[in-house]
Amino acid sequence: MLKIKLLILSLTSLILIACSSNQPNIVQYKYSLDYIGGGFDGLLLRNLLNNHLQNSDLLDESSKFKISANIDHVLNVYVTNIDNTSDRENITSSTSFSIVNTEKNCLIMNDNFSVSQFYIYASSEKYFSNQIAIKEIKKNNTEEIVKKIITKLKASNMQCN
Repeated sequence: MLKIKLLILSLTSLILIACSSNQPNIVQYKYSLDYIGGGFDGLLLRNLLNNHLQNSDLLDESSKFKISANIDHVLNVYVTNIDNTSDRENITSSTSFSIVNTEKNCLIMNDNFSVSQFYIYASSEKYFSNQIAIKEIKKNNTEEIVKKIITKLKASNMQCN
């Protein structure tokens, strides 16, 4: 009798485990990279996109879905208080990207992303910390934009507009 109860319990738990681990088949499309504009910042964007697409197993150079993008960084100085003691520089990174189906020659997606950060800068030209901060913030903003793009790609259905 004990063996029968144990067998029933193990069979029940096996069925529950089999049902809970069954994942739906998610169709993931593969993409290839087309022209990425923006000079050196565009090169950084291309490398980050390439790495993230490879890590997510979404990169295929012979894919019919071509990703093209352009990145731009805008720097604005603003004063945060009345006595002008802490000047800050705001760096806004904007990316426009599109996906084109090359077989059907149609636009699938066209979107813009923007990320903004600021830092308190030294007022003298001889401080290298300003240039280092700008470079680091541009890199961080580009990484955030790439994460947004990858998230958008995973959720898209790739239908022509």
